[in-house]
Amino acid sequence: MSQRRRSNAAVPPPPEGAGDAITTGASSAEKERRDLPWMAGSDRRVLALALAFRAANALLVRTYFNPDEHWQCLEVAHRIVFGYGHLTWEWKQGLRSYLHPFVFAALYKFLALLHLDTPWFMAMAPRLLQSVFASFGDLYLYKLSKLIFNNHVAQWALFSQLVNWFMFFCITRTLSNSMETVLTVAGLYYWFTAMKSSRGTSVVSNQQAASKQRPPSRKMALLIAALACAIRPTSAITWLYIGLLDFIQMKSKSRFLFLEIIPLGVLVLAAVTFLDCWMYGSPVIVPLNFLKFNLFSSGGDYYGTHVFHWYFSQGFPSMVWSFLPFSIYGIMKSREWRLAGLIAWVLAVYSILGHKEFRFVLPVLPLMFMFSGYNLAAMVQFKGKGCNEKGHLSRLQLSVILLILTNLPMALYMSLFHQRGTEDVMFYLSREAHDGRVKSVLFLMPCHSTPYYSTLHYNIPMRFLDCTPSEKKGTLDESDRFLMNPSYFVGKNFGNLSSFSHIVLFESEERHVKLLLHNSFKEVRRFFHSHFKVDRDLQSSVVVYSQMDAL
Repeated sequence: MSQRRRSNAAVPPPPEGAGDAITTGASSAEKERRDLPWMAGSDRRVLALALAFRAANALLVRTYFNPDEHWQCLEVAHRIVFGYGHLTWEWKQGLRSYLHPFVFAALYKFLALLHLDTPWFMAMAPRLLQSVFASFGDLYLYKLSKLIFNNHVAQWALFSQLVNWFMFFCITRTLSNSMETVLTVAGLYYWFTAMKSSRGTSVVSNQQAASKQRPPSRKMALLIAALACAIRPTSAITWLYIGLLDFIQMKSKSRFLFLEIIPLGVLVLAAVTFLDCWMYGSPVIVPLNFLKFNLFSSGGDYYGTHVFHWYFSQGFPSMVWSFLPFSIYGIMKSREWRLAGLIAWVLAVYSILGHKEFRFVLPVLPLMFMFSGYNLAAMVQFKGKGCNEKGHLSRLQLSVILLILTNLPMALYMSLFHQRGTEDVMFYLSREAHDGRVKSVLFLMPCHSTPYYSTLHYNIPMRFLDCTPSEKKGTLDESDRFLMNPSYFVGKNFGNLSSFSHIVLFESEERHVKLLLHNSFKEVRRFFHSHFKVDRDLQSSVVVYSQMDAL
């Protein structure tokens, strides 16, 4: 990828070092019209905007998306701090690192010390903390876009990321993929800053030029990349592409390899391995186990597979949504093939794996908004026929209205309504348990359908249907056997259910076991869950039954 500005680019050249004006002779009035007033200003102002927006974002996310948000992060953190919490089979096989859960364990410890570990704080504080990390991801996308293009592109790239429905829906969740995304964008910023500096180009921010600070070295980028790989070993897919392209062009390859990559990699790997060995209580190298299970043995296929082209034809387009044509046009006009190639590379490599999920390719989603920002910034200069006439909307205004109307309703619906019952029921049970009205709970639903002790935050017996993969191919787990014949499974495994004070299940399975419940249980609450099905029968609501003696 050429690092120099191109004279035929659709967007004006980057800002000159002396100021923030465009090098096209535009007046300050024109510049103000091009800027987004609520985004214009210093990086601190952008960060303040992002912090406020993501905090509201976190408070508005009240739905269930992926079990890993709770079961592979918060549940582990809760166990570290409070001594109880369920560890899934992955933790018993050394497939997960404690590095990511430790971040939220610190939060839980802080809440406990201040006696703020109430049901509301236990449910919302982790997402509010993640919103802080997410806001730095927004800031670094802004800075990266300004570095590669210019300030106007950076503003529109940030606009694109804040408006996009999937980023709103996912980035404030406590998934390791969310943290990986933030680290990837930050790492790319430091990497490209170092590369531009080493090649003698003058693309540094005005603030750096004013303070005469030395641009961040690529060691910072490598350190961030190592942390991303420690949290998600598959992050190496991204950094392998970035590193190899520059490694080929480097003059001092041995210096880069032996004085930067290997020392930093060994340092981070040693620190994380020490942490994991300490927590596991035995020698374990998590990245090796993770890659062995997911890449070499296709263990992830147990949870379902998709066709090879799914990321290209369905998954990634659904995430980018209505920004897709703007991003594709931005790629073609900007000709930043290196970043565009990174997106294609990541999608292609993940396509080889049978098990596919939206969140796996989240780290390259912000790059699409950078290209969308390039396109929208180019529209600012477009003088369409009649665009200045009273009563006529410009091409840019129409595009912004279209993007907001196609993303905002979807973001709010998916964050506030779709699959919220399993979150609401645990918040309800938490309050009831703290008031002494819940003694034990049985979840008659597919495994990991709800949060667990990390939200309940009360040490009572609970039981859910297990779905640990079997070494014997074709063996059905408890979830599958329950869904095949609910009444038979319950009668055989739990008898008259008298050992549980409360039973939680989806409405779709309720009718199959209602005869087993009507004698000694009574419905106490029903929570809306979904208007349409996802991968099973319509799970329209979550129902809570309680023993009559417990009422």
